[in-house]
Amino acid sequence: MHKIWLKILFSASIRPIFVIHLKMRVMKKYMILLFMSVFALTSNAQEKKAEINFETDVIDYGEIAHGADGLREFKFTNTGNAPLVINKAYSTCGCTVPTPPKDPIMPGDTGVIKVKYNTNLAGGPIRKTITVYTNASKEPYTLKIKGTLLPEKGALEKEQSGPINN
Repeated sequence: MHKIWLKILFSASIRPIFVIHLKMRVMKKYMILLFMSVFALTSNAQEKKAEINFETDVIDYGEIAHGADGLREFKFTNTGNAPLVINKAYSTCGCTVPTPPKDPIMPGDTGVIKVKYNTNLAGGPIRKTITVYTNASKEPYTLKIKGTLLPEKGALEKEQSGPINN
């Protein structure tokens, strides 16, 4: 009888220890896998990336004369640790033409996006948006120009010399 009880007691006490040992081995494998995953994610987070930092995102022309030079520059710096590439820059209208740099901007270097506004149009407010796509972000950057284009000098005299004012 003692042999039967010892056999039951022995087999019952060994089984849980054996199961616990197996579970710990499996748990160790999961812990190693988890550690390796976290390591891989943090190493990807430290990969090289370009970053763009504009001096200003709005240029105010103020009051600009009809036919005056409408060229302005948005200056920026690559504050990242990889070359910055400007993929595309466009405006909301054909009267404003952005010209981005063609070559990559190295980390720490500066560059400019030239913007030419056509000042030979009729006078009035200037409100234009330039959209810039780079390798620094999936989202585009928006730059704005604003101001007032003064009417052509002769245009005001032509308005005042109509049949009513003579």
